[in-house]
Amino acid sequence: MKKNIFALKHHLLLVLSLSHSFNLFAQKDTTVEVQGKMITLSDVVVRTNINVPAFIKQVQDDTTFYKAFRNLHILSFTAINDINMLDKKQHIIASLKSKTHQTAANGCRTMQVLEENKTGDIYKGNYDWNYYTASLYAGLFFTNGRVCGETNIVKGVDFSAKDKSGIEKHKAQLKMLFFNPGKKIPGIPFIGNKINLFDEEVAQLYDFSIDYADHNQHHCYVFTIVPRENLTADEKSRLVIDNMTTWFDTETMEVIARNYEMSYDARVYDFKVKMEVEMTHFNEYLVPRVIRYNGNWDVMFKKRERGIFTATLFDFGK
Repeated sequence: MKKNIFALKHHLLLVLSLSHSFNLFAQKDTTVEVQGKMITLSDVVVRTNINVPAFIKQVQDDTTFYKAFRNLHILSFTAINDINMLDKKQHIIASLKSKTHQTAANGCRTMQVLEENKTGDIYKGNYDWNYYTASLYAGLFFTNGRVCGETNIVKGVDFSAKDKSGIEKHKAQLKMLFFNPGKKIPGIPFIGNKINLFDEEVAQLYDFSIDYADHNQHHCYVFTIVPRENLTADEKSRLVIDNMTTWFDTETMEVIARNYEMSYDARVYDFKVKMEVEMTHFNEYLVPRVIRYNGNWDVMFKKRERGIFTATLFDFGK
């Protein structure tokens, strides 16, 4: 009996000791202020002696994410395409499942449809897309006819939608959300500067953190942005980014993966979007490997769109 009591006491002391050690470890996170933004560094990151202001500046100026998609303009690749449009009960009302192959050579690219299965009204007459979501997908991953003069240059590329109208303007704005999450998007009413996460007024609504983790055999800094807790109702109404997590390779600072969730309700339109992007390398080129999108859009005088798509890219060639 005494042995059992002793063993129990010993067990409790061990649990308390481990709990105390865990609490001490958990308290090692460090918070620093950079340009009005409070940034939490994990203990592992602190021990790397990271230059936090330089890191934040590099995050703000990053072009590797967009460059990876531009690389698709000059490379050959095969894609498995899966697009589903849903009703309010999450039933599929239209879909496209296909396998395509892009051939790139001499500054030009063409695409061949190897397999295709469509349902519902994914197309309207003449193979025009019936949904913004599908049209956006096509603009990113499909090639119509022979397209020449292609480069993967990102410097000087203008995402502005000011000279566009109708669906082309909406597509340009969606691309800005896609490629530049967290940066100001001109021309979208009511959002204004709300999506510009690095602006001091917007940044005060969010918590920023830098951690360290392995991801797909890369040592990475994990940069996370989430809304602060205990925000007022007015502050919550100004949120657009619900979560953005980016994995940066510690050696190259390339974006290895990015997950982000965005939502906003402006009465005349609302959206809720979740995206996941995984990268890989083909020779010296960083390229997207898997892209997952789940979005719900509603614009006044237009029908609501609930779309899910997955793009899987492989067999890259030059």
